[in-house]
Order: sequence, then structure tokens, then C-alpha cells
Amino acid sequence: MSHTETIGSRTYRFADLKTLMAKASPLRSGDQLAGVAAASEEERVAAKMALAQVPLRTFLNEALIPYESDEVTRLVIDDHSPQAFAEISHLTVGDFRNWLLSSTTDADALTRITAGLTSEMVAAVSKLMRNQDLIAAARKRPVITRFRNTIGLPGHMSVRLQPNHPTDDVKGIAASMLDGLMYGCGDAMIGINPASDNLAAITKLLLMIDDFRQRYQVPTQSCVLTHVTNTIAAIEKGAPVDLVFQSIAGTEKANAGFGISLALLQEAYEAGLSLNRGTVGNNLMYFETGQGSALSADAHFGVDQQTCEVRAYAVARKFNPFLVNTVVGFIGPEYLYDGKQITRAGLEDHFCGKLLGVPMGCDICYTNHAEADQDDMDNLLTLLGVAGINFIMGIPGADDVMLNYQSTSFHDALYVRDVLGLRRAPEFEEWLESMQITDSRGALLSASSQQPLLAGANDWMGIA
Repeated sequence: MSHTETIGSRTYRFADLKTLMAKASPLRSGDQLAGVAAASEEERVAAKMALAQVPLRTFLNEALIPYESDEVTRLVIDDHSPQAFAEISHLTVGDFRNWLLSSTTDADALTRITAGLTSEMVAAVSKLMRNQDLIAAARKRPVITRFRNTIGLPGHMSVRLQPNHPTDDVKGIAASMLDGLMYGCGDAMIGINPASDNLAAITKLLLMIDDFRQRYQVPTQSCVLTHVTNTIAAIEKGAPVDLVFQSIAGTEKANAGFGISLALLQEAYEAGLSLNRGTVGNNLMYFETGQGSALSADAHFGVDQQTCEVRAYAVARKFNPFLVNTVVGFIGPEYLYDGKQITRAGLEDHFCGKLLGVPMGCDICYTNHAEADQDDMDNLLTLLGVAGINFIMGIPGADDVMLNYQSTSFHDALYVRDVLGLRRAPEFEEWLESMQITDSRGALLSASSQQPLLAGANDWMGIA
């Protein structure tokens, strides 16, 4: 179905819903690379105006990627709840934006409609929203998950402690891990990107973290970010797997490029559940995503990169994840050119994920050849903190020495918690206080007060 909009004497025609969605997207280099972006700001405005008039029901009848050829499309359509959709089924995309921002629309209302939303509906409404709209609406929609602690409570923000090492040196990783814990980071998880996908090396890292966690009774969870088939193999060999990781995308072809399918993710999910390692809940999947992944795999089918990204959240939602991480600037400037585009993408991803009931975090990051710097990351960190982000990254010095990109540091987490009054996961805060790392308000104690853990950890590491 074609769409038209007239601005002055010029009439713009959009061949179908896929084209309209792409032209309505805020400017980003990935859509330009794909040849789907609006040719001018006027065309972009015309597309937004036309998109605002599209009934939400249209997205149930016009698939951007055919139902018959894509299992993600089938998942989106087959899991749609008409009952949950009924409350908003009469709205257009523009009306839906107004409903989301209304003072009478609260967390309960957003929770009621979650199962009635498709990824494409959510992507569409985000294209009509300013940054402040994305922040205001996302803040209304907490998504709470549990494994060994509780993530996503209003007024809380957690940190994934990422102690990567270029050679997977266990002592080097342990040193970075201790550094982060001393800054009060690690409640989201202790998550390592291994330099090697060797199963023995992966198992060694899992055993190291689990030994430390049990010795000091740390109420957190571990994850080694290897391919899901390696994690299944590790589970079969008895390794202490907490969270099951996988990178995911928004089309069947892009996921095939990652070597996965919905069936394989289901197998991994069931394998993780079989271990029954959670203490306060059983959310155990950890997914990472990023705008541009489908385009980089030539698997976007002419769909704009942000809509492809939101389709990935439908995949995530299927498996009740503990955390979902949009690694927002990691793929590079070919997809998000500068700090402004990275900031917009991070706010979009967080809003869209939360609206779909997904526990969204963000790796607030950039590559060194992007037109961005740490001031841009400070801005996005602050905005996402206001928006209610579930977690961010904690990396020594904000510089990942294995993956070679720039992210957020342990100190950055202290900053945003201080200025916005954000707390850690409650179970983790109790542990930090018991270990004399923080006081009852969550503020760091002096280094001399932290000696009990530090001395014991040095002994654990075999350091004199």
C-alpha cells in the first residue's frame, strides 16, 4: 500500500510501509549506506507526517519482511496478543505517540499493552518522537528481572563489570574484576568477552569467577560471551554456567549469519534452565544487539537499521532474558557516524526495548574512527540514566584492551549514580556494605576500609 504526503507544492510518494518507515527515520549513515534514507530533510518530514496517519492495525496486515520467508516475522505475528492490543487498536501511529506521553498513561497501562505491540509498531512510533519523548516514555516502563539479584527496579541502575584481557590471562582478568568490585560495580554481572573460543579456556574463566563468587558469597551472576553452541557444550560438561549469551539480530538471515536460529536459542535456554542456578529468579539469557548488524550481513531486505534492531528485541523477549545490551556504537561510523547519531540510537533502542517489555541496558560506546568522544558518551550516559536504563558497562579506564573500543568506566558509574541518586541492585548493595566497600547510602568507603576483601582476594589470587 502506497502513502503520500504534500508539503507546499511538492507531493511525496512512498511505495510501501517499508519505504515509509525508512524515509521517516532520523538521519544515520547506515541507512544512507543501504540506500533507504530520505534524500532531504523535507522528504523526512513528509514521511513522518504520513507515518503518523498510519493505523496501528496496518502493521498486523503488511509485513516488512514476508511471513513465509522469515522466522522472526512469524514470531512477531504469531506471538501478538489481540487482547492486549484491544486497548490501543483504534489508534494511529501519531495517536499512539500522544497516548504514550499522556500523563494518564502509567507503568500499569504500558505493561497491559506489551503483548499487543509488534516490533514494527514500536519502531514506527519512535520515529515520530524527539529525544525527550523517548526518555519520558521509557522512564515510565520499568522491566524487572531476577537471577541472583534484582535488576531494573525504579531508581536503580546496575553495571556489567567487563574485565577483558587480550590473552585471557586469568590473573589479569581477576585484577580488573577486583578493581571494579572495589568501585561497587558488577551487580548486573561479571561478563568476560574471551579472546579465544576454546572450550577449555572458556571453562577455566567460568570456574575462576564461580570460585570467587562462592568464596565471597557475591550475589551476582557470571557470563563468558561465547557462541551459544559453546555454552551448551560447557553445560553438558558440567561447567558452572550462570547466564547464557548470544548476539542476535532482527532477521532470520542475519541470525543465520551468527550461526543461530530460534530453535537453537530455545535449546540453549532450556539447557540453562536445567542447571537451576538462580536464587531469586530464573531469567538467564543475555543477548547483545546493535543497529547495523543486519545491514552488515546483507540481511536487511531494504528495512531501515533501527526497525531491524527492534525486531531483534522480539527475539530476545521470547526467551525471558535477564539482560539485553544494545552495543550502540560498536559496529562503527558506517552505521552510526558521530556522537549525535550514537546518542539518538541509544535512546531509541532503550525506549523500544522497554516498550516491548525487554530489560534494556546499553554499552555506551564508540570506535576510535567514529566522529565521537567521551563527552558524547557522558551525554548519552546521563540521558539513559534519566530514562531508567537497567544497566551500563564498567570497563577499566573506559578502554577495552581486548576489543579495542571506548565505553564507560567504573568512575562513570559513580558519577551517574551520584548526580541522579541511582542505587545498585539491593542484594548487591547489602553485600557491598557487609564487605565494607560502601556505606549504607551506597557511597564508597576509603581504601583502608576495603582491606578485608582486598587482602583475602590477594591471597585467593596467590599474590603476596
